[in-house]
Amino acid sequence: MTRSTTDEAAAPPLPSPKERRRLREAKSLTEQQVAEAMGVTRATVRSWETGRTSPRGRKRALYARLIAPEPKADPKPKRPPTPPPVSGPEPASVIAHEPAPASAPGPASVSPPEPAPASAAGPASVSPPEAAPASALEAAGPSEPGSGSVPEGASAAASPPPVPAAPPPPPEPAPRTPPLSPDEAFDALYAHAAPGLVRQTYLLTGRRSLARESVERAFQLAWHRWPEVAVDRDPVGWVRAAAYEYAMSPWHRLRRVHRQPDAPPSEPARRALFEALLDLPPAYRRTLLLYDGVGLDLPETAAETEASTPAAAGRLEVARAAVAERVPELAAAASPAEQSELLHDRLGGLARAEHVPAPPPARTVRTGSEDKARLWTRAAIAFAALLIGATALTLHTAPTHYEPPISPPEQVGGVPPRGGPQKLTAQDLKLQKSLNEQLAHGPERLVPRIP
Repeated sequence: MTRSTTDEAAAPPLPSPKERRRLREAKSLTEQQVAEAMGVTRATVRSWETGRTSPRGRKRALYARLIAPEPKADPKPKRPPTPPPVSGPEPASVIAHEPAPASAPGPASVSPPEPAPASAAGPASVSPPEAAPASALEAAGPSEPGSGSVPEGASAAASPPPVPAAPPPPPEPAPRTPPLSPDEAFDALYAHAAPGLVRQTYLLTGRRSLARESVERAFQLAWHRWPEVAVDRDPVGWVRAAAYEYAMSPWHRLRRVHRQPDAPPSEPARRALFEALLDLPPAYRRTLLLYDGVGLDLPETAAETEASTPAAAGRLEVARAAVAERVPELAAAASPAEQSELLHDRLGGLARAEHVPAPPPARTVRTGSEDKARLWTRAAIAFAALLIGATALTLHTAPTHYEPPISPPEQVGGVPPRGGPQKLTAQDLKLQKSLNEQLAHGPERLVPRIP
């Protein structure tokens, strides 16, 4: 039985996979507890929190209620909160992204918020038009008897009546900014995040060409899935995770150009840090780079590396200890916080000092993604047509019934003569004829007479 479109539309919305994990940990719930409450396995809950699958039907509604944050009682009425932007900026990091031009929209939002209507602004927000400079008489105000401002003998009726002030003109509506097109939003995100992601991926792999290729591949995938990336809470994090996954693929070891890392830095301190990073296991290196380099917190680091929060904390401690053995300056830190801050600065300095290739233009990435999707689509159509043609040819030429194969003739020797009765002689034939002519009973049958 298939579900209707109305049921899909009535399904409660779910937060992003990272937000699901954060809400679960905020309620101090483990994956096993959520699995027991939902009636599923622990692996299913983990796939929900990593974004591979999502619950459906009644389990979706139950899961939404289970991880929903508890409302906080507030005695004072508050204004309705401003809806958050589509995506927040990436956490502050020394491995910073290149600043976008002043005229270009920021990557934090896919489309700029619409300005408030002009009617919402109070009268104080509209400045009245400047009046003409008043004369000395008008500036003096109304005259009083005996003040000398009005000649004697002039009646009050002779004075002109006061002119009422003209009402201020209605305020003009503010110009409405048109929303960004998908191309413009993607270009803004690319200009903001691509240079920094190339530096981060270089620290992760130690290979400049692989870092540039990974970021380009991640942005091509982001443009291919732009409806999903545009509404993501952190589009930079989405692209970063895709670039890291591609860069850390073990299949790159089979490529000759990526078998050996690039030459390390010439400065001894940076060289020691660079070699210590590359000596770490890939999962530990990625955890250290996300937490101490990019500046993510521990739950977000665990979610991006697809590990539990305790496992991510253990990897981080082991990675720091291994790097501190090679870098004495880190071993001399008084506290873990100071060590993290020092490692943050050293990773940022190493990323800025090394020359990494500039990413290609955003238009080139978009057209490359479209060309690759078009090529794969044509290849799939051609393969399907070839398969259909081969099937049709087979059905047309295949026999409709089974014909047993005829064995080829072969001479056989050493076979004994055929047994059984031999050929009848003439006397035998005469006796057989006589028996057939006589009666079937009587003494003649017992003692036949042979003529």
